Amino acid sequence: MALVTSPLTNFKPYPFLPISRAKASYEKASYISSTVLNSDQCNPKSFKTISKRKKSGLFAVSNKKRRNGAVLAMAYGSVFESGPEQKNFRRILLSDVVVTRGRNVFWGRKWNSLDIGTAGVVLSMHLLSLFAPFYFSWSAFWAAFGLYVVTGLLGITLSFHRNLSHRSFKLPKWLEYLFAYCGVQALQGNPIDWVSTHRYHHQFCDSERDPHSPLEGFWYSHMSWLFDTNSVIERCGDPSNVGDLQKQPFYKFIQKTYILHPIAFGVLLYAVGGFPFLVWGMGVRIIWVFHITWLVNSACHVWGKQSWKTGDLSRNNWWVAMLAFGEGWHNNHHAFEYSARHGLEWWQIDMTWYVVRFLQAIGLATDVKLPSEMQKQRLAFNN
Repeated sequence: MALVTSPLTNFKPYPFLPISRAKASYEKASYISSTVLNSDQCNPKSFKTISKRKKSGLFAVSNKKRRNGAVLAMAYGSVFESGPEQKNFRRILLSDVVVTRGRNVFWGRKWNSLDIGTAGVVLSMHLLSLFAPFYFSWSAFWAAFGLYVVTGLLGITLSFHRNLSHRSFKLPKWLEYLFAYCGVQALQGNPIDWVSTHRYHHQFCDSERDPHSPLEGFWYSHMSWLFDTNSVIERCGDPSNVGDLQKQPFYKFIQKTYILHPIAFGVLLYAVGGFPFLVWGMGVRIIWVFHITWLVNSACHVWGKQSWKTGDLSRNNWWVAMLAFGEGWHNNHHAFEYSARHGLEWWQIDMTWYVVRFLQAIGLATDVKLPSEMQKQRLAFNN
């Protein structure tokens, strides 16, 4: 999800409440207190109430909450009427999420070398994939599909996300490093930077310090945040939330030599199958895994359903779950971020969990974490 470094500073909570769950009417808006998150995570473990008098900006607007021509909006415990001052706010298509602080990273700022390099990698992979129709072969297609599973499932969702970011289970070091190396070949950044950014996303989710929230625009949360590498540092500070990885020589080595590994792999693909393997095994496969990963950041905070009181915009999105090996059950994940299983219902297909369960069955995955029934009841909406 990240090609950049994202660091940690002393946390100051940014309280909010998803408007889609608000049940206040316009007539009662003269004095409404809202429940506000007061925790260093996005799970509502402790709360306080503040009145509408503490206005600090709009968080979200529900299209379902319109009444008598007024829009009920809530931000950091504040309630507003719609009016001329809200004209710059826009609702994302087919969603109740409203962009309240839209950002355009392409114009009006100075690009640094890391911004240019990141944009260059993303653009070059998209351009390379344009050759796909002219260099199609079944061997190249199946090579790309196999690498999609290896780098996407084993590398990103199982290793970078559930194992390294959340420590949902433990693996023998040789297997942990092997899966992490698969993630390096997804071209989404080295493990230290990727994990750091993702941990910040959970710590500051859908607040002004979130590295990629759709409140700043759908496309900003999807990909354009990657091109402003300074924004993550400005919001979160220098990296200090990945000490567990930084003290391991393997991850430090990968961080220092990161870009050489995908280049070497591209050369290997060309040597094995020529230009078709390079186009499909690098270009097509990488942008496919790019956008599937990015959809978890964007679509899963915009479209879908919420099953748990997470205090953020995370949604369960079935079609992203199908593409992203179970990562689309995103509201489940934000409710129980430590859980190795994201598809908590029997019908919620979670390919990454099936692999973790297999590794557990043969004794390779240990200390596999799952939410208890009591933890589920605490965050259920019917409480």
